[in-house]
Amino acid sequence: MLHITDDMIERLVTPADAERVMKDAYISFAHGRAAMQERIRTEAGGVKLSTLGAVIPELGVTGAKVYTTISGQFRFVILIFSTDDGRPLASLDAGAITRLRTAACSVLAARSMANPGAKTMALFGAGVQGVAHAQEFAQAFGLERILVNDPYAPADLATRLTASCGVPVEMSTPEDAVRAADIVVTASRSTEPLFAGEWLKPGAFVAAIGSSLPHTRELDDVALSRAQAVVVEWKAQSMREAGDIVRAGDGVLVAEKILEFGDVVAGLVTPRRTAEDILIYKAVGVGLQDIALASVAWQRVSGTGLKAA
Repeated sequence: MLHITDDMIERLVTPADAERVMKDAYISFAHGRAAMQERIRTEAGGVKLSTLGAVIPELGVTGAKVYTTISGQFRFVILIFSTDDGRPLASLDAGAITRLRTAACSVLAARSMANPGAKTMALFGAGVQGVAHAQEFAQAFGLERILVNDPYAPADLATRLTASCGVPVEMSTPEDAVRAADIVVTASRSTEPLFAGEWLKPGAFVAAIGSSLPHTRELDDVALSRAQAVVVEWKAQSMREAGDIVRAGDGVLVAEKILEFGDVVAGLVTPRRTAEDILIYKAVGVGLQDIALASVAWQRVSGTGLKAA
């Protein structure tokens, strides 16, 4: 059985690969041809163990991601098995996969939900996921500028992001960034809303991807109430994990307003009705994403003759 490292994944799997397989996997899920296993968290003595998984016969794989959380730091591994005969295929480091699949799903969501011609992006949080989102959105949408708000960012962040994204990047206040943005990405660990929802301009698309804990949130009730639709990866998991939803006030989110991402990707529902609609994609991370992208990594590595670690 192969062990596939983050370095191997970085070399062999592209953002385009990630976006393609995310689309295929979600279409399979929307039509009932794939299934997911909800995240389970177990904790003792300050150590948290989490597992989540999926069965995707059309990609030939099933498996699970298992990870620890200690002092706020994550360590991931994925195991995948053949859906043909059940044999174990590979173990994988999952740092690169987690980064790639999260940004790919946000871009895929934006292709269906953002207004055409979006040129300005506001980014809250410039850690690993924030940087990946800046790079992928800049390439996918031909952005003209990125406005970043991160109180912990190093002094040279804007310069480095400008070079890696090929787009002018500026540090900004929350209000200035949101009022100017066609696309807003929140990639923080904030426990409270990052900006006032009233600042969102008509037609804005928001990808809130920073939190998967029910006691944390990045968006306020005004943002949620102004949204035409809130798209989640999978209601079964998102409705108990997404603090933005769990902590929403009474009457802020009616059931009809919450749509599933697979239905959007498969074209079964259309969130945007007018150019003025505000749309939100709320991600917590689900097993379908990890196992789908792990299948691509396994196919690439097993087909290259690279020596496994």
